[in-house]
Amino acid sequence: MPSKPQKHTPPVNLTGRLKWVERISHLLDDQFRVPGTKFRFGLDPIINLLPIAGDAAGFVLSAALVLTMAKHGVSRKVLILMVLNVLIDGLIGVIPFVGQVFDFYYKANTRNIKLLKEHYEEGKHQGSGTGILITIAVVLLIAFAAFVYLSYKLLAFLISLF
Repeated sequence: MPSKPQKHTPPVNLTGRLKWVERISHLLDDQFRVPGTKFRFGLDPIINLLPIAGDAAGFVLSAALVLTMAKHGVSRKVLILMVLNVLIDGLIGVIPFVGQVFDFYYKANTRNIKLLKEHYEEGKHQGSGTGILITIAVVLLIAFAAFVYLSYKLLAFLISLF
């Protein structure tokens, strides 16, 4: 059975404000390379070595990049995925030691640029994103219920000691 010819679309070259966003993203996530390896990192994990202020600065920069991308007409689903990337990076990034290591590997800004390009190049991530919001709400509800249950069990255990 002959295969269908692949429709080749040229890669999206971001222009104007979006080119600026791509450059900042590269600076934050991939600017430097460890010699002799393919491992790349940017200023974000270096800035995040400063307790609290570094995490806040990285979060604000990432949020500003998402806002700039949002102003250029991405779908609600892409916007939700981008915000989720920034929140994951910010929340895990504040955990001492684990957060610093995580920042070298989880590159939220690079992931967001990839989402943006997929949206424009391949038409991916179209739609309202309601399914993602429902999934997030369910996961948060389950996590909250588990927290309440475990707190109750811990409290019951502590009371039983007396």
